[in-house]
Amino acid sequence: MNRPPIPAHTVRWFCLVLLWPLLLQAAESLPSWHDGPSKNAIVTFVEAVTREGSKDFVAPAERIAVFDNDGTLWSEQSMYFQVLFAFDEARRLAPQYPEWKQKQPFKALLEGDQKTMTASGMDGVSKIVAATHTGISTEIFIANVRAWLAKARHPQKDRPYTELVYQPMLELLDYLRAKEFKPYIVSGGEVAFMRAWAPEVYGIPPEQIIGTRFVSQYQYNNGRPLILRTPRLAHNDDGPGKPESIDAIIGRRPILAFGNSDGDLQMLQWTAAGSGKRFMGLVHHTDAKREWAYDRQSKIGRLDKALDQARADGWTVVDMQAEWSRVYPSD
Repeated sequence: MNRPPIPAHTVRWFCLVLLWPLLLQAAESLPSWHDGPSKNAIVTFVEAVTREGSKDFVAPAERIAVFDNDGTLWSEQSMYFQVLFAFDEARRLAPQYPEWKQKQPFKALLEGDQKTMTASGMDGVSKIVAATHTGISTEIFIANVRAWLAKARHPQKDRPYTELVYQPMLELLDYLRAKEFKPYIVSGGEVAFMRAWAPEVYGIPPEQIIGTRFVSQYQYNNGRPLILRTPRLAHNDDGPGKPESIDAIIGRRPILAFGNSDGDLQMLQWTAAGSGKRFMGLVHHTDAKREWAYDRQSKIGRLDKALDQARADGWTVVDMQAEWSRVYPSD
């Protein structure tokens, strides 16, 4: 006896009943994400790899998620916040170094000579970063960063820098942790700079924060051990440096990676090359009103080659303006 076909509306209703608990859970976990392609892709992936019995199931120990920081977890315009710290710190320290008044690029910075400062390029910025980040112990450096963050405000947004973190990404970190993922920061930012504040802001412990590093030296001075930060670069954690760090420090290939620029491309490629189900995401800065709008032509956080590969390979590209109901926690 042939059974009559099940009406389409009945099938849709049945599927909705089955999916409703997942949709409710996602709405509660990711409230600042509009329902759309990015949120759906995240929830679909996470449910697939965490549901026991699923062909895509991944054991909790292997649920490694990696995130860039600048432009992915907090803002990065109009200059990386670590560089702004270095500039403010150089101004604070200037009375201790009177020779800076005649030495470039410090002279240009102290005089507010933007033209000369810009002409000094990355070499000039690197000299200021080295002068403010090294020659002291890790403990002192972290204390300096925290003191700056306690009073500094972003020049355009007029908010503390730690308030310029992305609320949707904070929710994503919480959602992943609830699903037994282990999130890491893998950033081009200097590791001690991030460890000074990121554990409190993101809930990510210092041992799960990976970044650019200076060569350090153990010293034992007058009965007191310390780690001295030297001006020599140990590792640049940008571009190919990111998968190199993941391989050396984490020892597992991530199953989820989020970035926002070409500096994250190799990290996403490394994640995508693994076996099984994978998630690769990019935050696309499209919101000139609430944040900034930039991609291919930007000098900060340029998104060009990574955007092309994301579109070609079906990675998730988050349209900030269209898919986030709010950007910052205080919005």
